[in-house]
Amino acid sequence: MTRNDILAEIINLHRPDLKPFEEIYRHLHTEPELSGQEEQTAKIASDHLKALGFEVHTNIGGHGVAGVLRNGTGRTILLRADMDALPVKEQTGLPYASTRYAKAKDGTRKPVMHACGHDSHVTALMAVATLLLRSTQHWRGTLICIFQPAEEDLGGAQAMLDDGLYDLIPKPDLVLAQHVTRMRAGTLSLRAGPLLTAADAFDVRVFGRGGHGSAPHTTIDPIVIGAAIVTKLQTIVSREVAPGKLAVVTCGSIHSGSSPNIIPAYLDMQLNVRTYDEDVRKRVWASIHRIIQAECQAAGAVQKPEIKLIYSTPSTINDGMTIDALRDTFQPYFGGRLVDMEPPTASEDFSLLATAVGAPYVMWMFGGTDPQTWDDAVAKGTVDELPSNHSPFYAPVIQPTLRTAVDALALGALTFLSREIVSRNLEEWSIIDYP
Repeated sequence: MTRNDILAEIINLHRPDLKPFEEIYRHLHTEPELSGQEEQTAKIASDHLKALGFEVHTNIGGHGVAGVLRNGTGRTILLRADMDALPVKEQTGLPYASTRYAKAKDGTRKPVMHACGHDSHVTALMAVATLLLRSTQHWRGTLICIFQPAEEDLGGAQAMLDDGLYDLIPKPDLVLAQHVTRMRAGTLSLRAGPLLTAADAFDVRVFGRGGHGSAPHTTIDPIVIGAAIVTKLQTIVSREVAPGKLAVVTCGSIHSGSSPNIIPAYLDMQLNVRTYDEDVRKRVWASIHRIIQAECQAAGAVQKPEIKLIYSTPSTINDGMTIDALRDTFQPYFGGRLVDMEPPTASEDFSLLATAVGAPYVMWMFGGTDPQTWDDAVAKGTVDELPSNHSPFYAPVIQPTLRTAVDALALGALTFLSREIVSRNLEEWSIIDYP
């Protein structure tokens, strides 16, 4: 038997019955929790790990959960799933659709939905923990399962680190994660190098001088300044970033005034930046500050603008050697279901769990779109119209999405969990040493 035959045999022999996990998925989907509020989701995950016999730590950086399974001498592999949902009103029409509302950080009640598929991530990691516990005779090393809060706020990973995560658990040699996305269910994508962008968000306040709308000459209109800023910001990507380098600058919110005949005293806007390259990132930051300050000065504003960075997370750059090793095991197992995809310009914070200890990391994507729906869309050329992450209509089909996620994450861990793999070859058990 080849090594890949052995790995496939381990997964198929020890994969748990997924029916109970499908029910867990439905429950999580029906009862989503916003970032920082993942108390019940964390309890479901931690109770499961405790029942399996893992060493379990809870309430790390909020509702973060870490489970540790020590199984002899070998590598330490960390698997991560995020738990939080989004303030989105679900419109999928599913029998297990969310109807929940919760109080958001701004004090308002918001609808809540697992519009990004984190319920799939939690369920898959729970099942993988079961699979790898059942197969401890086949591998050596330490397995860490992290259920992370507040990924959507891009602060959960750092919060766990700041709360002493690696004082509680061993430092990993490798960090792995996966994310469901708009792809054909049952398919996966591995990509070396840039996968997800860095994300930076700014709150900006532009100060003018308020007055009567009939006498604009006595005022400094912050709305006119804001309009000029928004227009000028678009030239950063088109004129300051080299062709072939990715950058996105978006003004996602702009607000000023409350009456048609009053020129307001200030304007607020919120900006979002996405980049891969760190040098490009620094240049875009500098350009944003320069443009805002210059437009305010050109308009005669007597008070300097306020520009506050409200969150920031680095780009996700997959380790090439790890991708090569994963491809060697994924390709034989998944065959034609391993596909290529363009990297999304979304962002993640999970890489911090690796870079904090100097470990390599990889995230891969797996599909959740109903296969027939996907094939029909491909035939019609309407794939871009299918619901994607963060859409109120986004809901991965339960199968084959869940089984693919379980098999991929288990295979990813087994690829690196020590050199000794025990296999049942015909009627005999043997130890096979692989580099």
